[in-house]
Amino acid sequence: MPYEIIRVERLKQTLKKIEEHIYEPIASLSVKAYVTKEPVSYEEKTAGREIQLNPGDKWGELWDCAWFHFEGIVPPSAAESKIVLLLDINGELCLFDEEGTPLQGLTNVNSEFDLTLGLPGKRVVPIHSQAAGGEIIDLWGDAGCNDLFGYYRSGTLKEALIAVCAEETRQLFYDYEVLLELAEHLEANSARKERILQTLYDAHLLLVDLSAETVAKARELLDEQLSKQGGDATLSVSAIGHAHIDLAWLWPIRETKRKGARTFATVLRLMEQYPDYVFGASQPQLYAWMKEEHPKLYEQIKQRVAEGRWEVQGGMWVEPDSNISGGEALVRQILYGKRFFLEEFGKDMKILWVPDIFGYSACLPQLLQKSGMTYMMTQKLSWSVYNDHPHHTFFWEGLDGSQVLTHLPPEDTYNGPAAPRSVLKAERGYTDKNVSDHCLLLFGIGDGGGGPGEEHLERLKREKNLQGLAPVQQEPALQFFDKLAAKSERYKRWKGELYLEKHQGTLTSQARNKSYNRKMEKALRELEFAAALHTASGGDYPSDELDEIWKEVLLYQFHDILPGSSIKRVYDESLARYEILLFRVQEMIQTYYEQAANKIDTTGEKQPVVVFNSLPWERKEWLQVNGHWIEAAVPSMGYQTIDAAAARTVELHDLSAERDTLENEVIRVKFNIDGSIHSIFDKELQKEIIDVGGKANVLAVYHDDGDAWDFPADYAQTKASAMKLTEVKAYLDGPRAIVEQVYAYGKSSLTQKIIVTLASKRVDFETKVDWQEDGKMLRASFPVQVYTDHVNCEIQFGHLKRQTHRNTLWDHAKDEICAHQWIDLSQPDYGVALLNDSKYGFSAQQNVLDIHLLRSPSFPDPTCDRAQHEFVYALLPHKGDFVNAQVYKQGYELNVPLQLIPVATKVGELPNNKSYFVVNSSQVMVEAVKKAEDRESLIIRLYETSGSNATIDFQINLPYERVALVDLMENELEQFVREGASQDAAVQLDFTPFEIKTLEIKLTQKTYLI
Repeated sequence: MPYEIIRVERLKQTLKKIEEHIYEPIASLSVKAYVTKEPVSYEEKTAGREIQLNPGDKWGELWDCAWFHFEGIVPPSAAESKIVLLLDINGELCLFDEEGTPLQGLTNVNSEFDLTLGLPGKRVVPIHSQAAGGEIIDLWGDAGCNDLFGYYRSGTLKEALIAVCAEETRQLFYDYEVLLELAEHLEANSARKERILQTLYDAHLLLVDLSAETVAKARELLDEQLSKQGGDATLSVSAIGHAHIDLAWLWPIRETKRKGARTFATVLRLMEQYPDYVFGASQPQLYAWMKEEHPKLYEQIKQRVAEGRWEVQGGMWVEPDSNISGGEALVRQILYGKRFFLEEFGKDMKILWVPDIFGYSACLPQLLQKSGMTYMMTQKLSWSVYNDHPHHTFFWEGLDGSQVLTHLPPEDTYNGPAAPRSVLKAERGYTDKNVSDHCLLLFGIGDGGGGPGEEHLERLKREKNLQGLAPVQQEPALQFFDKLAAKSERYKRWKGELYLEKHQGTLTSQARNKSYNRKMEKALRELEFAAALHTASGGDYPSDELDEIWKEVLLYQFHDILPGSSIKRVYDESLARYEILLFRVQEMIQTYYEQAANKIDTTGEKQPVVVFNSLPWERKEWLQVNGHWIEAAVPSMGYQTIDAAAARTVELHDLSAERDTLENEVIRVKFNIDGSIHSIFDKELQKEIIDVGGKANVLAVYHDDGDAWDFPADYAQTKASAMKLTEVKAYLDGPRAIVEQVYAYGKSSLTQKIIVTLASKRVDFETKVDWQEDGKMLRASFPVQVYTDHVNCEIQFGHLKRQTHRNTLWDHAKDEICAHQWIDLSQPDYGVALLNDSKYGFSAQQNVLDIHLLRSPSFPDPTCDRAQHEFVYALLPHKGDFVNAQVYKQGYELNVPLQLIPVATKVGELPNNKSYFVVNSSQVMVEAVKKAEDRESLIIRLYETSGSNATIDFQINLPYERVALVDLMENELEQFVREGASQDAAVQLDFTPFEIKTLEIKLTQKTYLI
């Protein structure tokens, strides 16, 4: 074995020897635990089952909680020594002060963690820097019987000791560790490497006998190498302490609140010991929990923020999933997030801080720019499987052309050890070091690990300007980004989405949560429209309740909840809350519309019903009212009265249903004997839609041995099974022709109504599934006679074009793609769209559209989606391409039902129909109507849908005093203001492709809308 290898191994043994001599136990603590199943407050700390504990004694099972009471006396022999406690309960622990405020967080050493980043444990509690002897130890701690990631680690007390800390030996340990690791990672045969190794070896020889004298001499030897500075630096590293905390994942939300307290308390204590320490944390939701549960701790945080050593980060309420969350929800993430930090800390957020989300929607740059955020930080792209993202520093350009300066820390982690290898990896891996002088380094242990520990901060003290490393400075991320932006003229651009080549299973896992999320987003849109009209009539707007509901919905959009990657308890709790929230929102919608309906004149109608339409175009739809089918035409963003007694008779020759055929005037659907579809014929254009010899809507079941995040990339190359048809019936229901099919597979069953409606080419698949399979996925595909090299996918505030071929590895990596309400294959003359009411995972290869309906992984939730589901998807053939066919309108109509309100009073002041807002363009959508946050006016949010320029008239059918353009934070912009206008006045607006515009409308004081 080469001499150098032998020497390095011996040096590591010496380092271990030094570490073992830092702490000398001198007494045991008396330990009692008061165990409960759920957390209890400090005031109730003795309410649980009392246990007296010695090391090795068991105190709990997974997720048990306990208040620990540690008591002891510092021995007189320890006088003039530095005294610490060594505490490890094989769980997470937070010590509290006598007032019941979190004091310091501790974590068991035996914990799940990437050990290449270091050991996760925090077990040392400083007590006295110079004890007198005889001091009484009396501490209480709140414990969780789980490790950082929610795993069970024996539930036994490991240690509870009073110890002497040999401070000079502790300092020697970090001197030795930093130099040894630096030498290991320096270039072979370099003079710096050899000199450090020789110095370490000399110290090693001294330390054969570890005493105060040899420790001092060894530190003196090492100081010569630690004092060598780097000279003029080409690259500088900005470091900031980090403690990425998932708001739920392998633990429930209630545990996150305790993780936050443990982590933030630890940060505050270490700031007292290390004056250079700069820390940052995102997510206003986490701060709001601290404010509510630990107000004294929260005030300490505010003091550090004001001091400039604690940076509040990110402009969103939580770090949300950005693939599945709706566009308006992402706006509200920013609106609530930025407002919280501004109101609570006086900080206007400039950075989107999303280190861990599973892909980045192309709508985000515009949302950031229009919210006053110009920077973005993430690192998750380093997880991509097939292709390395080509830049760490670049301008990310969104759908509309908006750009944000984006940085990916080149260490490719947000849990960095702050060791020499961290700095060297950052420098060596930094893809843009040829044009950038700066990079960011995030250090600390996340998910309740307390963020940075003493080891991180001791290393950084020695790495400020150490020869062989780029200089490292602790500073807020905003200062780093401002320096980065100062020399940005040579940075490259990346256009479109930032696709993560991993975690595609999260587009489907936990389908019920995704369904509730979609329904909540649409219901909140409807409620705000109804409430805004109610308020404009002089009523009260439910601002406080809406804020509360929105914030809870935004919490459930966290990037480990909505994507489906949390444990069962998280979904048990969120589904229960979703049910309550949706019921309340629908109840409020009904209330506001009923109040409006009873003011409308409906005389002359036998069974008057008012139909409300919140979408910005006239809708003609069949409605079932009191057992009668009515064809209603409802104006844009308004209402229409109808007579429920005036049912239309459906001519039988217009509609037919047989077990092998569905047909109306414009479309004919033919079924195979196994229930699949072999023909969909467009009678108007005399065109067959299904590919020759193909089968559509085969309910295919694939083997899926993945987890909640990922399924096998080659799933489609394995032989799929199909659900078996067991029953068929065909019938007419008013204007609808229906074939109802029942399928079975394994322990699962599925009932599907395939529906065609009078005069419509849309084929609906109303589906109910009792899914009880393990390790399977359910998909449906449609091979169509459309040939194009790209598929059009709706995303938030627009659409993306993705390749339908697999020519390159970049194309192959995007086999599973995200879309919202629709996905479409179009030629210039013809196309086919696949619509849905709650699905997000799709594949489009060549001429086949494929929708991912359900999957059932077993980790981290072993019961994932073994449940009953209801959903709708629909096939829509159309003339021309998807823009000319206005496919986006069909997507909205499937997801936003008309609201039917029976009328109690026939005589009212208002006319029998009215449209409050009209857009005279098929290209522009009204996404939101709401009351302004701080003013008595309305906010209207519109966006261009087609990717084209548009000049439109936005008609406001009510008197107003003023219309202004505002940004997404509702700050007025300079470029457009229109003063008062009369009734029915239109506002002209110019849109660039996919542009979002937000209007503020100040209504006349006596406006009477409803």
